[in-house]
Amino acid sequence: MNSKSAPVVSQNAPNPLQIFELATGFMRAKHLFVAGELGIFEKLAEGPATFDELAAKLGTPRRTTRIVADAVTALGLLERQGDKYRNSALAQAHLSGSGGAVDMRPFLRFWNRLSYKRWLGLEDSVRQGKGVAGEFNFTPEEQKIFSEGVEAFSAGDALALASGYDFSRHMRVLDLGGGTGSFLKALLQRYPKLQCTLYELATAAAVARKRLAEDPQGQRIEIVEGDFLKDPLPKGHDVVLLAHVIHALVSESNLELLRRARQAVAPGLVVGGAGDVYSVEEARGWLDKSGWRFVELRPLGGPISLLVAEAG
Repeated sequence: MNSKSAPVVSQNAPNPLQIFELATGFMRAKHLFVAGELGIFEKLAEGPATFDELAAKLGTPRRTTRIVADAVTALGLLERQGDKYRNSALAQAHLSGSGGAVDMRPFLRFWNRLSYKRWLGLEDSVRQGKGVAGEFNFTPEEQKIFSEGVEAFSAGDALALASGYDFSRHMRVLDLGGGTGSFLKALLQRYPKLQCTLYELATAAAVARKRLAEDPQGQRIEIVEGDFLKDPLPKGHDVVLLAHVIHALVSESNLELLRRARQAVAPGLVVGGAGDVYSVEEARGWLDKSGWRFVELRPLGGPISLLVAEAG
């Protein structure tokens, strides 16, 4: 390339480093995922180790073990003193399985094994205006990973909902697409007199039964199997909860779901939904068309809000 064809870059041009960091973000994520899958953080929870000792514990080659260990050290998740690695405080709290904090390992498995490969189809999805095919067509093992990942992701939101809305005037809550019951468990912890029903697809319900059987609060939750867009919804509830559901459906399906939810409750009863993909105006439009009356939009902290509506 000669001087005539070389691009001229102004000294006042913005530094492209931010673009570089964005474009290589998938590499950092993958190193984190691999470290989690290998069990690096769990092994180092037992105490500091050299990379030779770590490789022996993991049963992985020395060279590749060091590459991953150094990568997550650069990410701030491991610390190195001399020739020994140890977990950072952040990794020890959330990635080592040592207890006492939010366990992010199920969330990482969800992103690595299920979500990551679906994001590879984003360009085609945008160009064709279609969702990613087979988003919820899971094998039993994939369903377990999905359910446990969503449970980890929802933990903070569930607590925010329980403290951000007064459920004391209600008696029975129906959670449509409620996963492993994270939101209902949080509600029962704060409002022990509530009666709660979890409505889920058969594969997800199977995972929920096992998870809830291990939890005193979970044992109080009734589980009903079905497809909320096709099958009859349980009646007799005065709250219908749609948590992390609306964003996963196309507009037409959301309208149909709200119509079905309205048919399942008596006038004056409540529906609550949380999501961050559709606008509030879109959601209010569905409510108007499906027999609900918008009451309020209540921020719950972070990016999540609670949209409250009453049956008209």
